[in-house]
Amino acid sequence: MMQRDVPLWAQHYNEGVDPFFVPEKVCLNTMLKRSFERFADLTHFEYYGKSFTYGQMRALAAQVAAGLTAAGIKRGDRVALHLPNAPWHPIFFFGVMTAGAAVTHLSPLDAEAEIAHKVHDVDAKMVISLTTPEFSGQFRNLVQQPDFPPVYLCPDPVSARGRDCPVPPGMHAVEELMAGHEGAPYDPPVMALDEVALLQFTGGTTGTPKAAVLTHGNLSASVQTYNHLSAVEENSGPGKPGMLYAPLFHIMGLTSAMLKRTMEGGQMHLRLRFDAASVVDDIEKHRIASCGGVPTTWIAIMQLPDIDKRDLSSLEYIGSGGAPLPVEVYNRIRQLTGLKLRGGWGMTETASNGTSVPRTMPDEKLGTIGIPLPGCDMAIVDIEDATRRLAPGETGEIIFKSPAVTEAYWHKPEETREAFVDGYLLTGDIGYMDEDGYFYIVDRKKDLILSGGFNVYPLTIENAIHMHPDVAEALVIGVPDAYRGESAKAFVVLNQGAEPFTLEALQAFLQDKLGRHEVPRHLEFRTELPRTSVGKASRKMLKDEEKTKRQAAEA
Repeated sequence: MMQRDVPLWAQHYNEGVDPFFVPEKVCLNTMLKRSFERFADLTHFEYYGKSFTYGQMRALAAQVAAGLTAAGIKRGDRVALHLPNAPWHPIFFFGVMTAGAAVTHLSPLDAEAEIAHKVHDVDAKMVISLTTPEFSGQFRNLVQQPDFPPVYLCPDPVSARGRDCPVPPGMHAVEELMAGHEGAPYDPPVMALDEVALLQFTGGTTGTPKAAVLTHGNLSASVQTYNHLSAVEENSGPGKPGMLYAPLFHIMGLTSAMLKRTMEGGQMHLRLRFDAASVVDDIEKHRIASCGGVPTTWIAIMQLPDIDKRDLSSLEYIGSGGAPLPVEVYNRIRQLTGLKLRGGWGMTETASNGTSVPRTMPDEKLGTIGIPLPGCDMAIVDIEDATRRLAPGETGEIIFKSPAVTEAYWHKPEETREAFVDGYLLTGDIGYMDEDGYFYIVDRKKDLILSGGFNVYPLTIENAIHMHPDVAEALVIGVPDAYRGESAKAFVVLNQGAEPFTLEALQAFLQDKLGRHEVPRHLEFRTELPRTSVGKASRKMLKDEEKTKRQAAEA
């Protein structure tokens, strides 16, 4: 047997973590069945005071599966879920799996045209949404189309907020689907590892969204890898309570939160959305052990007026991802909790597997996306020649390989071919690995600014701006520049009570932090930044706004 080289980053794993971890070849259904049997009496989800045990979720999944089968859903068919973080999401996700069908997610923020594209692209046979008008209203026109699949609506008193939410004409009540199937046996089929479990659309930040094909083998491998890594972490294991407001229609919330915690018997406190005051109340009331979010999550928490007096002692893991983390936020949250804000990196195409920040991360590594998960391989390659590997410290495109990585985009063979090199996924993220095996992202390949012949990375500029004591958030995009081709424009949200500063003052602050070609030439203050459906500040939306303004000015 050939001797394998231990990767550089393996030195940072917890004791007992195998750098060459190989997931069991088992389908997602078999893994779910094991958890439902083992943890039947434990609380699975708590939702604003209403609790569901693992046994109750198993019974509901069986009831849904029986209803789907009776309605004509067959093995391999696609069912579209247009649901927020309400119990109906896991009930239907598990139910669709139990029926041997596949899920595709629709974002609650999708426009009507986006919903139509996604539903038709994957040939979904059914759509599940809520009776709440903000959800059901998206289908009023679509259900009039003869080729649109049936839409079943679920009641959710929390999102209804006391309103009467009848089922609109042309749609169906979920009770029609589930009636008569109470007590149905839970008997999920054993699926082949290459059978589709999930068609998950990419963010669509450029062009038309495309669906990554994630199989039972992909999702099973992803979840097993997370569980192997965290087996010795204090916040893992049966009965451990964690907050869950990361969107379940997003790959990170689905796999690294809901499915990971389900496989280890975790208790999830499911919430429709993030609210800082409520989250702190929940931490105290339920003795929450784990809580994650994006930087604005933690900014909102640390700015609560009485946060110094609150009891956060139950927390054992806290995470932040999706955007640069200001050092002031990192330090303040550490002061409040005694914990380092950790996190990681992953993609839709990797079933959210990727990297994780180890608990031993030195403070000087703040800004890293961490180290690859066990059994995963990651490298940096030349942007122009992806077959050429780069040395530590050199900046290029990140490539990634693991059993969790998709093998295809749905019905897009050309895009699939372009996404891989030598069996590795080309991530589109630009970054480097340092001499200790920690990885860093410099920017997205498609967000690159070409200024005066130089490559300028917006994320580099944003990280520098975040060092300013008055800045809460910053995004940078390229705007047309008659002299340079493009130059950087910074959009800044100030901390509470901070006074705006001039462009010249910002440039002076950045003088020793950035190259001359990187310093922003434009500055605009905002009370908030535009965000995607999963809460990430969106450069694409800012670019679209700037383009619209330029077109209006030229008209």
